[in-house]
Amino acid sequence: MEADGFMSRRTSVEAAGVDSRVTGPAARAEIRWLGGRLLGTSGGFHVSSRMAGEQDFVSVSHRSTLETLTSVETEIDYEGLPQGVSTSTHMLAGAVAGIMEHCVMYPVDCVKTRMQSLHPEPGARYRNVMDALRQIVQTEGVWRPIRGVNVLAVGAGPAHALYFACYEKIKFSLSDAIHPGTNSHFANGVAGCMATVLHDAIMNPAEVVKQRMQMFNSPYRGVVDCVSSLLRHEGPAAFYRSYTTQLTMNVPFQVLHFMTYEYLQELLNPHRQYNPSSHVVSGALAGALAAAATTPLDVCKTLLNTQETRAIHVIQAEAATGAGAVASASGSRQISGLGEAFRTVYRMGGFPAFFKGVQARVIYQMPSTAISWSVYEFFKYILTKRQHERRLHGDRDGDK
Repeated sequence: MEADGFMSRRTSVEAAGVDSRVTGPAARAEIRWLGGRLLGTSGGFHVSSRMAGEQDFVSVSHRSTLETLTSVETEIDYEGLPQGVSTSTHMLAGAVAGIMEHCVMYPVDCVKTRMQSLHPEPGARYRNVMDALRQIVQTEGVWRPIRGVNVLAVGAGPAHALYFACYEKIKFSLSDAIHPGTNSHFANGVAGCMATVLHDAIMNPAEVVKQRMQMFNSPYRGVVDCVSSLLRHEGPAAFYRSYTTQLTMNVPFQVLHFMTYEYLQELLNPHRQYNPSSHVVSGALAGALAAAATTPLDVCKTLLNTQETRAIHVIQAEAATGAGAVASASGSRQISGLGEAFRTVYRMGGFPAFFKGVQARVIYQMPSTAISWSVYEFFKYILTKRQHERRLHGDRDGDK
C-alpha cells in the first residue's frame, strides 16, 4: 500500500494482489529510490520478477554494516551536497584547490609575466619557457622563480574558497530556475562572472605584490618590503588600482573557462560521478582554450600593472609630437585604461604583440586548471562521502 511516497512492507502473497498496478520501469525506478533512501534505517526491499508484468515484494532483514555502507556509498551524489554542509564543503575544497594551483605553477607564471614585456631588457629576453627558467636560475638564483609565492598562497586560499562556493550556489540556483533538472550554459556563465567578482576582490592585492616581485630587477627585498613600500609611497589604493581592469580581463576568461569545463563534463562524465580523469582532461582543455583566447587582454593587463618604462616613453613622445609641445617629464605620464593599453601594444609590436607569452600562458593554465578542478572535485567528494557516512551512522544509532 502506498502512502505519501512510502510503501509498507508486505509479504510476497500480499504484495502480489495489492501492488499489481505498479509494473515495468516505474516499479523498478520506485524500488531503487526506496532502497537508496530507506536502506540505512529500516532495511530494504528485494524485487524478484517471476512473470512478465508481475512484481513481488519480499521483506528482507537488516543488512550487515559493510553491505549497508557499500550500497549507500555507490549512490552518493557529491554534486548535490547534503543540507547544512554544502557551503563549507565547497569553500574548503576550493581553498585547497586554489593554493595547490597557484603554488605548483608559480615558476611558469613568473616566466609568463616576463615574456609579456613589450621591450624586455637584454638580460630578460627568452626563447621559450624552459630557456627562461634556465636563465633565471643561472643568473638570479634557484629561488628567484618562486619569489612572492607566499603572498599568493595567502590570498589564494580565501579567494578560491569564495570563488567555488559562489559558483556552485549560483550555478545550481539558476539552472533550476531556467531548466530544472538540466545543465544551463547561461547559468554556468553567469555563475563564473559572479564568482570572479568575489575572487578578484581578494586576489587583487596579492596579484599587485606578486607582479612587482616577479619583474626583472625588482627593487623589493621581499614581500613585507614590497607591501610597506606600496603603502608608504602610493597608499592603500595601490592595491586596488587595477581591480576594474582585472575584472575586465578575468570575466571573459572565466565565462569561457566554466562553460567549456561544464560542456566537456557533459560529454566525458554525463552522470556527474566522481571521475578524476574527466576532471583533469576537462580542466586542462578548458584552461588552455580560455588562456589562448584571452591572451591579448592578459598582455594589456600586464602592461597596465607593470607600467613598462619603454612603453611610457613611446606614449610621451607621440603625445608631444601630436600636440606640438615639449614632452612631459619622465614618470609623470602613466598608461591608464584598457583602450590606451591596446593602442600602446599595437604601436610597439603590431598584432603579434597581443600574443606575446601565449606559450607560457597556455603551459601555465593547462596544468593549473587541471590541478584546481581535480583537487576541488576530490575534496568535495571526500567531504561529502564522510558526511553521508556520519548521517548513516546517526540514523542507525537512532533506530537502536
